[in-house]
Amino acid sequence: MPRRALGRQGLSVSAIGLGCMGMSDFYGPADEAANLAVLHGALDRGIDFLDTADMYGCGENERLLGKVLATRRHAITLATKFGNVRGPAGEYLGIDGTPDYVRKACDASLQRLGVDHIDLYYQHRIDPKVPVEETIGAMARLVEAGKVRFLGISEASGATLRRAAGVHPISALQSEFSLWTREVTADALPVCRELGIGFVAYSPLGRGFLTGAIRSVDGLAENDWRRSNPRFETDALAHNLALVDAVTAIAEERGCTPAQLALAWLLAQGEDVVPIPGTRRLARLDENAGALQLRLGEDDLARIAAAIGGHAVVGTRYAAAHMPLVNA
Repeated sequence: MPRRALGRQGLSVSAIGLGCMGMSDFYGPADEAANLAVLHGALDRGIDFLDTADMYGCGENERLLGKVLATRRHAITLATKFGNVRGPAGEYLGIDGTPDYVRKACDASLQRLGVDHIDLYYQHRIDPKVPVEETIGAMARLVEAGKVRFLGISEASGATLRRAAGVHPISALQSEFSLWTREVTADALPVCRELGIGFVAYSPLGRGFLTGAIRSVDGLAENDWRRSNPRFETDALAHNLALVDAVTAIAEERGCTPAQLALAWLLAQGEDVVPIPGTRRLARLDENAGALQLRLGEDDLARIAAAIGGHAVVGTRYAAAHMPLVNA
């Protein structure tokens, strides 16, 4: 398994990670035994970079990972996040970046995960009510206390990254980046490279859409979050299928799947980019890992650029109320 460095502080991870959110939340019902098989399967294949957050399943995702960490902690580079606050019924309560909350959230995550330290700890969303310097300062104290090894931040703009890095070294920015979400290339990614911050790409397969497996929402569970996502609404989805079809055509010529092409494209964006596709199936895990064997030449990248340039994506990444919280 190839490895990539995140930041300049010594953090090294598998070139493809595993996003664990969908195992506990947002994408309909899941089976714990199947999820554990995927988690162990990832480690067996050398995928050691596991990504979770305290809000995923209201802590249940961290507890799930805790069952694997109990026996394989040494094999795992563990990333989790704080800041999105949910109530006991799963309701969204807002963002909290206050120093006191940072400390309490970290302690709660450590308990659920069953570990004494977190390898990479992210601020999940920027709290508009709290200067980012105060939040990062509290996170830095967690490093001093030995509870956290490296710091990250999620969905931050270039300007916010500069402010955060002025307080403590930031090893990784985690933001959405894929063939249908490329805004980071105009702002945050160049700043990452200027400051030596690694980039972790979440939703690298467009929440499953870029695999070509979703032609309508009819096959999704009734409580699947994508049913309310603007890009999956009926008219938008019908329009966006043109991008998927264009990617699929290129993938077929290369003898790979659309998912592998999408991941290989991300990997080709730079050695500092690490995608973290999520899955609940071992077959998909192997498919995603297969992207590491795919080498895209300049002609391939030019064709992909022409395809994505010719098919504008319809729909925002999130509902209107949540859009101010991205690239903040």
